[in-house]
Amino acid sequence: MAIDLILGTAGHIDHGKTSLVRALTGTDTDRLPEEKRRGITIELGFAELDLAEFRLGIVDVPGHEKFVRQMLAGATGMDLAMLVVAADDSVKPQTREHMDVLRLLDLPAGVIALTKCDLADQDWIDLVESEVRELVEGTFLADAPILRTSSETMLGIDELKQALIAAATQAHDRRLQATAAAEEQQVTPFRMAIDRSFTIAGHGTVVTGSVASGRAAVGDEVLVQPDGLAARIRGLNNHGRPVEMIERGQRAAMNLAGIHHEEIERGHELASPGHLRASDLLTVSLQVLPATPRPLKHRSTVRLHVGTAEVLATIALLEQDKLTAGEQGFAQLFLRESVAAVWNQPFVIRSESPVVTIGGGRILVPNAAKLKKPTKLDLTHLHNLATSDDEASRVGSAIYFAGFAPWAPHDLARLAGAKSPSATIAALESSEALIALEVSPRRTALVQSDYFDAWSERISRQLAKLHDEHPMRSAIDTAKLISDFAYVDDAALLTAVIKQMARAGHVRLTDRGVAHRDHKLKLSKPQQALLAEIIARYEAAKCQPPSIAEYQKEIPNRADDIQKLIQIAVAEEQLVHVTKDLYLHTSAMSELKSLLSTAFAASDGLTVSDIRELLNTTRKFAVPICEYLDRQGFTRRKGDVRVLASS
Repeated sequence: MAIDLILGTAGHIDHGKTSLVRALTGTDTDRLPEEKRRGITIELGFAELDLAEFRLGIVDVPGHEKFVRQMLAGATGMDLAMLVVAADDSVKPQTREHMDVLRLLDLPAGVIALTKCDLADQDWIDLVESEVRELVEGTFLADAPILRTSSETMLGIDELKQALIAAATQAHDRRLQATAAAEEQQVTPFRMAIDRSFTIAGHGTVVTGSVASGRAAVGDEVLVQPDGLAARIRGLNNHGRPVEMIERGQRAAMNLAGIHHEEIERGHELASPGHLRASDLLTVSLQVLPATPRPLKHRSTVRLHVGTAEVLATIALLEQDKLTAGEQGFAQLFLRESVAAVWNQPFVIRSESPVVTIGGGRILVPNAAKLKKPTKLDLTHLHNLATSDDEASRVGSAIYFAGFAPWAPHDLARLAGAKSPSATIAALESSEALIALEVSPRRTALVQSDYFDAWSERISRQLAKLHDEHPMRSAIDTAKLISDFAYVDDAALLTAVIKQMARAGHVRLTDRGVAHRDHKLKLSKPQQALLAEIIARYEAAKCQPPSIAEYQKEIPNRADDIQKLIQIAVAEEQLVHVTKDLYLHTSAMSELKSLLSTAFAASDGLTVSDIRELLNTTRKFAVPICEYLDRQGFTRRKGDVRVLASS
């Protein structure tokens, strides 16, 4: 079975790229009348080359400076490259810019072809070869062979094919290393960047592109992103051959049902349902090219090329105010239009005016939230996404940036390149790198531990602030605390965080609210004395305590303190809140429950009057006490009497 790879050409206009492809394959990739009339490539051209066990889908790109955007669209999905330089002309501006683009795409392998060697003498060709070696120094083509060729005489064509086999082997080996994963892998989702959309009479909408991942078959349902439009694959074609399935590394033409070709354009992505999600904000690792003349400044506007899309973007640098030539850093790209991208996808940026390539890099967070001021943790996890070869580590960092937003295991292919997400999630839970928050009986949210800790600290700081503002409250109303984080827009989730903090012993949760585990009331000596007096008085009153209003009337100048201190006594479990204005000492409540339990055991039930007499109190107190015991599940009504709830 053939190994499919995408080979992309690169080089200056009129350096013989299309003629070389024709010499290799027999296919003329110039398909437009304007291209044939002018003798230059304007749009992307495609051909196929079978070499040993490899089947190379060749993308022939334009070399004119006006068509670099087409070249960038064609670079999508390249596995290896062929840099073309005319021996009679040497290195030119678009040779350099195309080489810059290839450098930014981080390709694993390639070859260099000197064309038109029949038109130059030996000494000149030696000089051109030296200039090419200088151009590719420090890049993936530094050790690539330079083949001297002629499309007219077929000089070096066989040698070029052998060099392409070696480069394809190198590219395939890297792909195998990159895709090595756990034994039980889930199927890689299908994704293809669209580079053409048109209609064929009698068939309808047709799109073409290079398959970036996964596979698709006739009859499959797909979504067109960024708009999420649904379509069905009616037919498939690979380099003129009808096929039932296409996969990673192949060129594909798809006949789509259920969608009009005018709804699709270059820059859109075709993917398995649920795989891609459009975003207008990306977090990236960004590198400025060494030859860029001016620094790339914070808030600069650039042209972003990702996949086959080109959109304007504003750059927010996360660690510095500018990046100079050759420097690298983390950034966020605020897009004028949404794109659909995945983790580690390469991109290129060009200046807005004049339009030249200035840098590029890799996408780290394809569905990002704004980082106003990145923390050390943020930068640590970005570095992890940029450098880690460990799937579990990357997945953990991706979930960190997902925060409280919902995600599913299949999202981790997009967010972290996960090949076995279910096993990875289980491993992260086992190591406590993920924390399960019980949001509701039917909903559990998995949150990355660093993100949870950061929110715990944020909640703790706000709780401390509220304690300072309300020194006489033993606990802060939970709803009040959560309302201070209204921008999260998920009160149930924050409540779950607070409950988890309580389970870990960081806070105390009571019926009155939430408090720091080490929070102590800040009472003055007179307040401490009054609190002790209140507790003693309620203890002595047993089942006939004073109301708050009565107490306040006795000491009118301490009315506010009495109200607050009674609430404190409740929070400290010295008093029991029976009704709005009725409180009992905890010892009185304990004694009456014991007394009633004995009486219930010797009877078939007790009336309110029976209970009133047992408690040696009046109906004014007996009725609310009975109702309280019902609410607490200690007793229950049975006709005109009450019995123990457990009986």
